[in-house]
Amino acid sequence: MLWDFSFFAIAVPAVIFAGISKGGFGSGAAFASASILALVMTPGQALALMLPLLMLIDVATLRPFWGKWHWPSARLLILGGIPGVLIGALLYRAVDDDVIRFLIGAMSVLFVLWQIVQRRGWISLSTRALSDKVGFFAGTAAGFTSFVSHAGGPPSAIYLLSLGLSKTQYQANTVLVFWIVNLLKAAAYAFLGIFTLDLLELNLVLAPFALLGAWIGVKAHCMVPERVFFAITYVLLSVTGTKLIYDAVS
Repeated sequence: MLWDFSFFAIAVPAVIFAGISKGGFGSGAAFASASILALVMTPGQALALMLPLLMLIDVATLRPFWGKWHWPSARLLILGGIPGVLIGALLYRAVDDDVIRFLIGAMSVLFVLWQIVQRRGWISLSTRALSDKVGFFAGTAAGFTSFVSHAGGPPSAIYLLSLGLSKTQYQANTVLVFWIVNLLKAAAYAFLGIFTLDLLELNLVLAPFALLGAWIGVKAHCMVPERVFFAITYVLLSVTGTKLIYDAVS
């Protein structure tokens, strides 16, 4: 199944999409690729397949932001991310595929709802800097949601946006924090036996498509309106998330 045409017909566009999302739009919505892949493989396989590819895309796009982060807030999120990843690993060991499938689907749908209410102004984020304690717990939430669905962006964003960071500092923090969280996840995935030889071979095959997506993303950044790109992203997440939830509960 993992090496047939039908798999690659879904996997290749999903991986290219992840590259476009992270390379051109600085988007935490790249996790949509894992949601899409979870429709055609087990949730664990989807998460394990995407993790090295997301890390590769990060390496390809982090150079402009190196050293430009706000270290005190980044450090809090990283420290909080450690227990978050641990909680995710313990949960993964304790539950079956349907629970993980449900969590990935739920994170997908909640991400879309979060973006809608935020853009409509139905909720307002704090205009005061949130405390260090909140930053730590935001890191824990980000580590957990990142472990189970690669969707750690919203918890960290709530904290970082309250600090009044510059756009460059914000993006640099995001790159640094999730690069380190992804390294922690990779160690946990390896310990849990989620990585397999088949998946690592698939990573090698799909890696050029991830880099191609990042290159397209850089080019598309000035050509494709963000509104159009995110509209497509939210439709993808809504459809795949709903399908994963349905599959899990049925």
